[in-house]
Amino acid sequence: MCTENSNHRPSILTVEASHQHLAQGFLIGKRFHSAPVIRLSDARPVHLGHVVKADGRFRIFALAGAEDPAASGSAIRSLCNFLAGDRESPIRRYTPTGDDIDSVIDVRAVFQQGHCELAIEALPSLLLPRKGRYGLRDYEKMFCSDLKGGHDIFTMRGIDRKSGCMVVVRPDQYVAHVLPLDGFSQLAAFFDGFMLQTN
Repeated sequence: MCTENSNHRPSILTVEASHQHLAQGFLIGKRFHSAPVIRLSDARPVHLGHVVKADGRFRIFALAGAEDPAASGSAIRSLCNFLAGDRESPIRRYTPTGDDIDSVIDVRAVFQQGHCELAIEALPSLLLPRKGRYGLRDYEKMFCSDLKGGHDIFTMRGIDRKSGCMVVVRPDQYVAHVLPLDGFSQLAAFFDGFMLQTN
């Protein structure tokens, strides 16, 4: 039985903590500990861990570095471009044809900037996916630090402010992996270790 304080030893679903320094408060092998954030689309305060359901999906939380995330060469845009379009992307490899793009792996982003500093339409389209029968936009994938409320997730969870990171969370809400935002091959290798390709 898993308890709140239990650790998961390294395995195909919980890797060695070689990049743990990028997110010291999201310990690999432990439960994902939530933190307050501001949802970018409506400036609503929410808890990051409470906006996801226990629905069998993996989560990739991309915590952006200090740069402008809307810039053409930003690390968060490069990650989203890889996930959305590269043939090695675990999203492309393991999402069944015709399913919503986040039906297997759900990507969420957290930015250091305040919500008034970012234009949602300028951010990567992967974070604004069209979903469901009517292809409606999902505006609930992006969040900002709660700077006004004094709850900065980057400080609270020891996130490397300069480079940011990815935190991969299993369906059981345990942290499986921490990677740099440009760790594309490592991310692909992680999912390739246990997923069955659908496409």
